[in-house]
Amino acid sequence: MSYLAEIKTAARKAAFARRKPLFDAATAAQAGYLSEVLAGYRGVPVSGFMPIRTEIDPTPAMAEAAAHGPVGVPVIRAAGTPLQFARWQPGAEMVPGVFGALIPAEPEFFEPELLIVPLLAFNRRGGRLGYGGGFYDRTLEMLRGKRPTLAIGFAFAGQEVDDLPLEPTDQPLDLIVTEAGVIEVAD
Repeated sequence: MSYLAEIKTAARKAAFARRKPLFDAATAAQAGYLSEVLAGYRGVPVSGFMPIRTEIDPTPAMAEAAAHGPVGVPVIRAAGTPLQFARWQPGAEMVPGVFGALIPAEPEFFEPELLIVPLLAFNRRGGRLGYGGGFYDRTLEMLRGKRPTLAIGFAFAGQEVDDLPLEPTDQPLDLIVTEAGVIEVAD
């Protein structure tokens, strides 16, 4: 394991530990600011995510957005490949996908222009520490090569850290939304 990989592994372990009490204390209003942000993008194809373990829950905001345009969830096809996105509606029949995240039973794929991105830690410069598979980095690079694509990190405010172990292949977030407010990415 390389030195950077060791640092990232330690950072992920610390981030999981930081996120657990935040999740335990979360209220039903945790997606309120995300709803406000998405209201400014009515009709734009959006991808959210189905929360697993201690992730913040974007589904209330996703349900509101689905009334105005296509909303999807990520589907992992294979290691080392970009994500695909299956259209989602509230009440859709869902089945477990890779890593246990729910995906539509009958996937209808599309390409989003706005991605709500899960994460373990973030900084105010748009840096994101993910789970280590590189799925969002590959996907954002692919989508941004085709058209402008907005990446909104969605996390608990307490997941912010000053220093993240980042690599040149890590795709930056354009905006960060937490249960406590919206963070504009600083240069």
